[in-house]
Amino acid sequence: MTSTLPRVQAGSFLTLHYRLAGPAGDIINTFEGKPATLSLGTGELSPSVEQCLLGLEEGVRQTFELPAGAAFGERNPDMQQWLARKVLTDMGDPLEQYSLGDVVQFPTPDGQGRFAGVVLQVREDGAVLFDFNHPLAGQPVTFEVHLLGVL
Repeated sequence: MTSTLPRVQAGSFLTLHYRLAGPAGDIINTFEGKPATLSLGTGELSPSVEQCLLGLEEGVRQTFELPAGAAFGERNPDMQQWLARKVLTDMGDPLEQYSLGDVVQFPTPDGQGRFAGVVLQVREDGAVLFDFNHPLAGQPVTFEVHLLGVL
């Protein structure tokens, strides 16, 4: 007897709990809260993480171990950039204080989305060195998923 439960395919709309973790622990974990909803192929998950989901049956719970760099690419030194204090003031709160390790949200150039950078260094003149690499870039990743619904 073959199962009639829906399976994940390209373009599927999913309701799921998932966890992404690196060597230092969880980056995202929805298991304690409400499940996530997303459409495959829209860039909400990295392509390699989406590949893990393809073919899975609704209701399944599975864990995948992805090798270093497979989930979010290698760390790119060009993704570390200095931003002058004037640029930061023009983009946000002029009184904002930045500290090592802070995660700062920035609007995308088209204003439609957001991306994050982590503060690596703050100079005396107020310029800040940000790392715009994904926090799990260049690291092995554990991807755990519980597929609640597949449309």
